[in-house]
Parts: sequence; C-alpha cells; structure tokens
Amino acid sequence: MLDVEQLVHGRWTPGSAGNELVIVNPTDDRPVARMACSSPDDVAAAVAAARAAAPGWAAVPAAARGAALAAAAAAVEAAADGLAEIVSAEMGKPAAEVRDAIAAGAGTLRQYAELGPVHRGRALAGDAEAVDLMAYQPRGVVAVITPWNDPVAVACGLLGAALVTGNTVVHKPSERTPATGWRLVRLLAPHLPPGVLNLVNGDGATGAALAAAPVDVVAHVGSTVTGRAIAAACARTGAKALLENGGSDPLIVDAGVDPRWAASQAALGAFANAGQICVSVERIYVHRAEAEAFLAALAAEADDWRPRLGPLVDRRLRDAVDQQVQQAVKAGAEALRGGSVPAGPGAWYPPTVLAGCTDDMAVMRAETFGPVAPVATVGSFDEALARAADSPYGLAATVLTPSMSHAQRAWRELPVGTVKVNAVFGGAPGGAAHPRRGSGQGFGYGPELLDEMTVTKVVHLEAPPTGW
Repeated sequence: MLDVEQLVHGRWTPGSAGNELVIVNPTDDRPVARMACSSPDDVAAAVAAARAAAPGWAAVPAAARGAALAAAAAAVEAAADGLAEIVSAEMGKPAAEVRDAIAAGAGTLRQYAELGPVHRGRALAGDAEAVDLMAYQPRGVVAVITPWNDPVAVACGLLGAALVTGNTVVHKPSERTPATGWRLVRLLAPHLPPGVLNLVNGDGATGAALAAAPVDVVAHVGSTVTGRAIAAACARTGAKALLENGGSDPLIVDAGVDPRWAASQAALGAFANAGQICVSVERIYVHRAEAEAFLAALAAEADDWRPRLGPLVDRRLRDAVDQQVQQAVKAGAEALRGGSVPAGPGAWYPPTVLAGCTDDMAVMRAETFGPVAPVATVGSFDEALARAADSPYGLAATVLTPSMSHAQRAWRELPVGTVKVNAVFGGAPGGAAHPRRGSGQGFGYGPELLDEMTVTKVVHLEAPPTGW
C-alpha cells in the first residue's frame, strides 16, 4: 500500500491534520493507498512557500521555464506504466485507457512548454515619441484543485499552463486519487526550484482551506457544488476563479440518421470511462421516426460494452447513480438494459439504457456521472433543440444530423461551450471554450488558458525631457 505525502518547499512529509484516508481499489475493495490529510497549517505553509518562490520563478526566462516543463513531460512519459498502475488501482479505469490519458497529459505539458515562451503581448498605436504596449505577467500563486476521473491529463493541463507562465502552484488532487497526484508531483517537482510546485492532500476540508487562502487564482475541475463554493471563497479573497464544473450534456438524434450508427455514438458517449467524463452523454433526445430502431440498437450496444467496462470510482458514486436510475424507473422509465447493482465486491455498475424518460427525472436534469443512457422520444428537431437547451448546465452538446441547416442551428442556438456535430468525441488539439451556467467559467484548456494564468499590464514609455 502506498503512503501518500505532501510537498512543501521541496520537503516531503506526512500531512499533520491527524486524520487518515485509505483508498480502496473499486474493482475488488483491496486497499491501495493511505493518505495523512494536510492540516490548515500545512495549507498555509504551502501557500507561503509558493508566495516566497514566486518572484524568483517569475524572473526565470520563459524559454527556461518551457525547458523545465519539457523535461517534466519526458519524466511522465518514462514513468507511464507505473503511473498507469496507480491510476487504474485507484479509480478502476482499464490500464490501456489510462496509458492513453497519461500520454495526453504528457503531450499537454509539451504543448505548454512550447506555447509559454511565445506567449506575447501587443504593441499599441500611440504617440510617435513614446512606446505603448500590453505586457503579460504571471498572476502569482495558483491553487490547482483537480478531479479523480482523469487525474493525470487534467492536472498536467492546469499545472503546465500555470508553471510555464511564471506562476507558482499549490496542488490538491482529489481525495479519491491522491496517490496519482502524489506520484505525478514526484515526477514534476525535481525539474523545478523548491517552492514552485507544492502538494497538499485531503478531502473537501483541505480544498476549502486552500480555496480560502491568500492565493491569486483557484483553478478547479470538478463538481458544480464545489465550484460554486470556490467561487464564493474567491469573491471574499479577490482571487480569480477558473472553473470547469459539472454538465448534463445532451445528444440529439435527428430524423434521417442511421439509427445503428447513432446508437454506437450514443453508447460511446454514455459508457466510455463508465460514464465518468465531464462531457459524457447524459441525456438523449431521439426523433420519433428513428426511436424504435435506435433503442434496439442502443440496447445491443450496452451488451457489447458490458464486458469491457471498468467499475465506478467507489461505492458512494455507484449508489448515487443507482438511486437516479431507480427513481426514473419508479417514475415510468423502462430499463431496457442494466439498471441494478450487481452482487459482489467493488463498485461495478452495468451499462444501462432507459427508455421513456422525461425531463423532470434526475437522470435527465442532474449530472449522473455513470454508465447510464436515458432516452426521451421527441416529435421534431425543434422540440429536441428546445429540450436540450433547457438545463442548468452548459458544458457541451452533440447533434447527429444529416441536415446542414439543423447543424447550423444547433451550434448557434445551444447555450453550451462546445457543440459537436456527428461525433460525440474528437476535435482539434488546443480547442478551448467557455463553459456556461452551472458548468463553470473561463478557459480551461488550449492556448487561451495561458491568458487566464496571466495578467495584462499596459505600459507607456516616453523619453525624459531634453535638458535633464
């Protein structure tokens, strides 16, 4: 069993809060890691260490910071197999899929290693006797609070963007995957001066202490409830809140679409990573003309997915997912596949297809975050578009349609950050969007994340008067 420690100003020590968490493997309930939680004093010490290191790191040339990040990326790639074992043991994701996610994380570090040194300001058209410019500077200390569902790739993005722009960092990984966060920081920290990257561990209390600390940015990927608490804390301290939070992403299946292909897309969106992806398909609106064939094909897809699905991260989430499913069935939905907790150890839940869902059900209204595909039948594309838009979230949406005019309407009218047409996943690297409503605020990815991690200063330079 791994013993997870905290890192403050280059020193690895156990947290001093006095309480300990044990993480178990969701496949069979075996203990994986033991974590001594960081105390409020530990959090304060980590923030103070980051603050003290900030001026020196900001003064390091951007190219040298990029080189450090590139070296860190190489370290992550070299340790990918061992890191994948830890991720798989903590959250249950199959190892092959974990290695892909780790490769994506290392790639993101390399991307920011290259983008950071060319992140530039602008010259302004001012008086001919002066120089006017807009210059970027680091914000200072960034608190990075990351989730468990993709713990390496998400952390690499936020840590990489913060570090390459000259900020120092205090990182708090999810309490569900603390050993992953600990191992990742052990790979990154040797390439940075002491205090530039610090690590604290714990549950929501540790995260709350960090969000309320005197930092300059709190970057968080996770639940909407936690994101709103962070936004409130930042409103009190004046820190910038950068949030990518929950979603209930719709999938529209338009008339004229091949229902078997649409079902394969829906299954990929709903069941990949056991539904534990921020942009998973969480609710499906299928045109009546395709509904019968689509539902039959989606049920068959669930049968195909079942043997290759990993467990949910823990029983707490598994029970919350099952509660939403049982409430939907009680309210009139039909479970065509799955829909019950299997016997035995672990946090397993089968791919579940629900027909006859209505928008007042929690599986259609809330974020389920499990392998559940709830389906509602609609009479028109207009109806599908209106119902898809009616949500407290605004992260992403997918539209499967043969109609270019419907595709155009969808991306213009759906109030979400990302609209995908005829593919549930994919897209060019570096794409970044603003989540809306309960899904967060600010750019969390791409080159624009460098703007979020920096402040812009306007400078006006004139020569001194003659005769001095």
